[in-house]
Amino acid sequence: MEQNDYKKPEYYMNRELSWIKFNDRVLSEARDKSIPLFERLKFLSITASNLDEFYMIRVASLKDMVHAEYTKPDIAGMTPSQQLSKISEELHEMTALQYSTYNRSLLPALKQQGLRIITYHEDLTEEEGKFVDKYFMENVYPVLTPMAVDSSRPFPLIRNKTLNIAALLVKKEEKSREEFEFATVQVPSVLPRIIQIPGKKEETTVILLEEIIERNIQSLFLSYDIICAHPYRIIRNADLTIDEDEAADLLKEIQKQLKRRQWGEVIHLEVEDKMDKRLLKILKREFAMQEEDIYKISGPLDLTFLMKLYGLDGYKSLKAKPHVPAPVPETMTDEDIFTQIRGGDILLHHPFQSFDPVVNFVRQAAKDPDVLAIKQTLYRVSGNSPIIAALAQAAENGKQVSVLVELKARFDEENNIVWAKMLEKAGCHVIYGLVGLKTHSKITLVVRREEDGIRRYVHLGTGNYNDATAKLYTDMGLLTCSEAIGEDATAVFNMLSGYSEPLSWHKLALAPIWLRDRFISLIRRETQHAKEKKPARIIAKMNSLCDQDIIAALYEASAAGVKVDLIVRGICSLKTGIPKVSENITVRSIVGNFLEHSRIFYFYNNGQEEIYMGSADWMPRNLDKRVEILFPVENETLKQEVIHILQVQLEDNVKAHILNKKGSYEKIDKRGKILVDSQMYFCEEAASRAVRPAEDTAQSRVFVPAEPIG
Repeated sequence: MEQNDYKKPEYYMNRELSWIKFNDRVLSEARDKSIPLFERLKFLSITASNLDEFYMIRVASLKDMVHAEYTKPDIAGMTPSQQLSKISEELHEMTALQYSTYNRSLLPALKQQGLRIITYHEDLTEEEGKFVDKYFMENVYPVLTPMAVDSSRPFPLIRNKTLNIAALLVKKEEKSREEFEFATVQVPSVLPRIIQIPGKKEETTVILLEEIIERNIQSLFLSYDIICAHPYRIIRNADLTIDEDEAADLLKEIQKQLKRRQWGEVIHLEVEDKMDKRLLKILKREFAMQEEDIYKISGPLDLTFLMKLYGLDGYKSLKAKPHVPAPVPETMTDEDIFTQIRGGDILLHHPFQSFDPVVNFVRQAAKDPDVLAIKQTLYRVSGNSPIIAALAQAAENGKQVSVLVELKARFDEENNIVWAKMLEKAGCHVIYGLVGLKTHSKITLVVRREEDGIRRYVHLGTGNYNDATAKLYTDMGLLTCSEAIGEDATAVFNMLSGYSEPLSWHKLALAPIWLRDRFISLIRRETQHAKEKKPARIIAKMNSLCDQDIIAALYEASAAGVKVDLIVRGICSLKTGIPKVSENITVRSIVGNFLEHSRIFYFYNNGQEEIYMGSADWMPRNLDKRVEILFPVENETLKQEVIHILQVQLEDNVKAHILNKKGSYEKIDKRGKILVDSQMYFCEEAASRAVRPAEDTAQSRVFVPAEPIG
């Protein structure tokens, strides 16, 4: 078969519809009664947050294409308008399932545990009503700004993602009750959305802020009678469009574009399902909404409030036991981090192991008199980042500090602008990304003067330099002083800060230069081995897979007999089980307490196993439009550790969902099997290694995978 045969549209799943299936898997965790109740609240909150971003970016992008009359089909053969139609159909179903889960499953279960959520203010008792009204007058009323709409007051700007209450009013002296007026009030985000109502000791009662406002809305319009009042919420197009070639100052251009997010096109409208038709008609007209973009909700709008509910005190027994990352055995000595790295490459597995070695690497470099330079890329960092503080300290200590702060990191632009300015003030040399590319690579280089000359220490990772998300995201990292990797790291930073591209690279592979070709050649090598009747195997773990060239190469490998196991958390445009095309491919998605984020790539290579890790998914944007780094794991002991991690994930039968031939994901039938929850397994393994670092970790394993890789 020609390779082109593997690019038929029917062999591919549309990326947006595949993402919806991922959010379905998150929603299935919220519906799973074997999971602690408050963890189910968290998963439902995550589905709502995920959907907001999906509307703001992906749906917005498709709408832009439709407006521009762009009709080219995607790899699955769907035009933008066809995609929008199917997305709307799927998301209306998903929204109904979200609220069915909330109303029919979670609310009754919470009530049974002594937590009563008052969904509608009409359900308040007389005593509760008195408390709520007093709370409104003392805490809420002074903050509100009611906005009427008439000939002298145009329809106000409704900000993206804010919760609002719309009302129809009639002047009290008006004889004709048909002459109504429209008004709106924003539910203030500066006030807590969840308000606890005093009551019985054995029960906690809470009400949402919008219900308190709706109950007391008459006090905002004293000269009017209220015909009706209902909450609503909009999502705007938040996809920034920046002409970098024309922008004289990227920093100022991004700051300007950020403000535009608040008045981008309205692409999604949520309203209470019992909203008065006359009120809905006004909102539909003012926001120029199509019927398919209006979502009628049977419950509180914006379920992200459930994350705040999760934080309520007194429900420890209904939550998963909090995980404390274990120390990394190789760093559990009194030696400094540089001596530890010289003792051998150090593999890091977050959040099972602590992120502290990465923070300490930068901190110690900042203070060490022998360190001459620190160079680092920053994509997303935490609000109070110890790494940023250490870099600033290093510059103040007279070291050469170069930092690439990616200003185009979506939804972190403002945060990154603040850090970039702070680092510049401290004396760091700050680069604001590259024109036309996002710098998504995770690399830190420390140049140190030692007795035998200059030595370079490098950290390479699959995740961001964010100490907060390092406790929630599964990621891998490598600390090394390999001379070859050090030389490549220097070349990377010379490329980022100037125009110098080396003629050859030792160990690292970079996008957008030649990472795509590297991956395809590694896949084709396995294909060739299979054609020569040699054992061939590929295992790849990533967030998303939707690159057509990569998928076509995997199909060709599968057709040749290569066993391909994919661990893909989110989008997967590849289809399994296509006769003579993908019968040798399995796809699994692991959705658990931690967000699977690491990218690991295994190639059997006729017994000379190769392992790579990096920052890139198999997506066109990662391979063609971003600066990404792929690095090898060459130390045999560490290589076996990574293979072990892949083995355990392939054996997961608790949190894994398997992609079937019909394009649906199913949980594994666990009957009669040893239960393997890979994330919990790694938590226990990391803890036992930290207690007994000198012992062979295999001794403490509670489970050994049945089938060794290769």
